[in-house]
Amino acid sequence: MKDRFKQIAKITIFLGLSFVLLCFAFKNVQIRDIFNELKTARYSWLILSVAFSMLAFFSRARRWVLMIRPLGYRPSTLNAYHAMMTGYLVNFALPRLGEVSKCVVLGKKEKIPADKLVGTVIVERTFDLISMFVILLIMLFLRGDLMGSFLKEEVISPIREKLVSIFGFSALFITSVIILILLLIFAAYQFREELMRNRFVARLARFLKGIVNGLSSFYSMENKFEFIFHTIFIWVNYILMSWVVVFMIPATAHLTFADATFILVIGSLGMAAPVQGGIGAFHWIVSRGLYAVYNINLEEGLAYATIAHESQLILVAILGTISFYFLLRNKISLSSVTAPLKDLNNGQK
Repeated sequence: MKDRFKQIAKITIFLGLSFVLLCFAFKNVQIRDIFNELKTARYSWLILSVAFSMLAFFSRARRWVLMIRPLGYRPSTLNAYHAMMTGYLVNFALPRLGEVSKCVVLGKKEKIPADKLVGTVIVERTFDLISMFVILLIMLFLRGDLMGSFLKEEVISPIREKLVSIFGFSALFITSVIILILLLIFAAYQFREELMRNRFVARLARFLKGIVNGLSSFYSMENKFEFIFHTIFIWVNYILMSWVVVFMIPATAHLTFADATFILVIGSLGMAAPVQGGIGAFHWIVSRGLYAVYNINLEEGLAYATIAHESQLILVAILGTISFYFLLRNKISLSSVTAPLKDLNNGQK
């Protein structure tokens, strides 16, 4: 009962945060203008967007299989896909819960220990972060004018102004923060044995160790080039998925492939927010990015963000439900999908 109350409380908090972010994103805009943009949008382009998304999903499932093989198991790509899509569906209830759920589900289906699969998810996220960092560097090198203006106007300048208003001199504050971080690192090293007795610190250490072990396992992977191909293929499809949506709205129809890459980068920051499906955060950062860089008004930017986000949300809900039905049909219990965290946490104590 206590654990169930905690889960309900978490879901309520995240939903509340999503609602706040949505209100913040749609604040001081003409809702009627947004609806007009949505009414006149050319929705036929969504067919291509959905196609690119599905290609990325299957490619991601195949890449996950490649990461599992060095562990001595050879799951089918179809089972990995169904487990992955079910995990995405579970994420609608509670962010990040789906990452563990898909491991438990595939583990039961393919007779693989779930804790070993969790390590592959950590590796997967590590390569995603590396990929995003590489894309960001390429964007800064090739289109620094886009990223530079957005970061300066929407991120750096507001932070600097806030620091100056609070501390009077931002350089002094930054210096103090650097010194404090160095002192904390020194203290953590001196008292590392005592800190490792703390459950949170121990889990963090295992997480970091999992990343290192996962990256080293890349060298023992059978099909390195296929892994690299799928990694590139996934992100190219993500960019294409974002690009074709721009042709649905006249105000964004002139944006190029490079512009879509910029949208993907800032949109990924919104999707990383700890709310269900990046709701609210994605809408805010994409609409403000389009306004700051391309001078596209907020109503048109929010229309684009709404179509791009909600179309993917609906697609994941449909595909996730189909995969969930497939797993239930194959006698994977509901509790295996929705309540994996407790089992894993008990196994780590």
